[in-house]
Amino acid sequence: MIYSAVQHVLENPHQNGITLFVLGGLSVLTVYHFLLYFQHKDRAYLYYSLYTFILFTRNLIEPENSFIYYYDELKPLLAIIKYYGINLEWAYNTVYFVFAFTFIDLKSYSIKWHKFIFGAVYILLTSNIFIEIIYRVTGNESIYKITFPVFIVLFIVLSIIGYIPLFKINGFLKYYIIAGSLIFLVSSLLAFIISNFNLQPEGSDYNISIFFIGMALENIFFSLGLGHKQKLILEEKNESQRKLISQLQENEKLKHIVQEQLEENVASLSKQAETEKLEKLKEKYDKELAELKITSLRSQMNPHFIFNSLNSIKLYIINNEKENAVYYLNKFSKLIRRILAATREKEISLADEIETMELYVNIENIRFNNEIDFAVTTDPNLNLDTIKIPSLILQPFLENAIWHGLSSKKGVKKLDLAVIKENDSHVKITITDNGIGRKRSAEINKQKIHKKNSIGIKLTEERLNNFAKNFQHNYSITFIDLYHENKNPKGTEVSLKIPLQ
Repeated sequence: MIYSAVQHVLENPHQNGITLFVLGGLSVLTVYHFLLYFQHKDRAYLYYSLYTFILFTRNLIEPENSFIYYYDELKPLLAIIKYYGINLEWAYNTVYFVFAFTFIDLKSYSIKWHKFIFGAVYILLTSNIFIEIIYRVTGNESIYKITFPVFIVLFIVLSIIGYIPLFKINGFLKYYIIAGSLIFLVSSLLAFIISNFNLQPEGSDYNISIFFIGMALENIFFSLGLGHKQKLILEEKNESQRKLISQLQENEKLKHIVQEQLEENVASLSKQAETEKLEKLKEKYDKELAELKITSLRSQMNPHFIFNSLNSIKLYIINNEKENAVYYLNKFSKLIRRILAATREKEISLADEIETMELYVNIENIRFNNEIDFAVTTDPNLNLDTIKIPSLILQPFLENAIWHGLSSKKGVKKLDLAVIKENDSHVKITITDNGIGRKRSAEINKQKIHKKNSIGIKLTEERLNNFAKNFQHNYSITFIDLYHENKNPKGTEVSLKIPLQ
């Protein structure tokens, strides 16, 4: 009974609803993942939504698959879809490549493979558009007979080559793409063999049933893969929050220890010198507490920066770019030595600070393919070796300029650091970027799932406040939003005034 029922359904997929069920599922997946794109801002959702939409549209060509067939006023739309049937086939195959390698983030694994795969896809797509234009102009159908087999072979070759980096990439996500693609490939081949070698009874449509079942299974795997990817992002966010809470709890314990020590010392003071010694003791422990916060920040910043820097250098090694790898490894080692030295010193010369910041920006620039044009200008009337400032005080401002201002900018990226003598009592340090501006950066940060709340600027202000206590004049920090004449943002300027007296 069950076997006969299944056989009957597979023999008549149109009458028994298999095709309509799969097409309905594709339409739901199209709308659902299109909406998810606006929520998560991950292009994999957008490309997958486009892929399912083209699959859905392409399979409306058959009258039995299409609800349009039953409405006379919509039949012209069906004719248009059928007219561009071959174009839709090329389109969903092309979008498949873009979705698959965006989903697994091929660019983070190998820039060379990313350029090769996407370059080949763009060339094939451009060639097909060019051939379509020739056909529409000349009306010569023989051009399809000549080029169609060639492009089929090229697509198959590209698919086989694409599996090389796919299998090498670490992580579980790649298996969703592999499994879904293989299922759809096998079902398509079976459907082709059954249809072209008369392996089914007359009047039966086993080939269509197998094709649509393969299509449904493929998209189930792809949807599960996108869900798994979102789960990994949420787990990473939760882990980061857990580490942040743990760090805050540790800082709170340190604070209580410092406060207890302060209370014990205050109790031991004599009544005659109580007021004077109490003020000195408070100042001492305030500074130590500020230094504990600074140490806490460094313990978070340095491992994260070191990890990302080593990954960037690792890509040069993987891509066999030995000269670049050695060049940046030397810079990286020099930067690490300077950071370690800076953690042992409260103050360093402005000349050493600028040299350290040049190394820092050079290392960060690797992850931007050296697109950032970084320039340093100094006042020739200043002796930078005699001017003292807190160590690594400029790093948070440069980091903000790079990752909040320039990372989302298209085109030329510029970052300038200028040092001038403001007057006899202050030296002025200006950091200027031509990024997207603070307002647009804040909007982007609100849309992210994993929001990073930076405390670097606040701690920098506390360090400068402690530093300025030894001078007659105070420090100042000014943020200026830069705009074009048409009121569009053109970057941000941060101005620091460091006391000299």
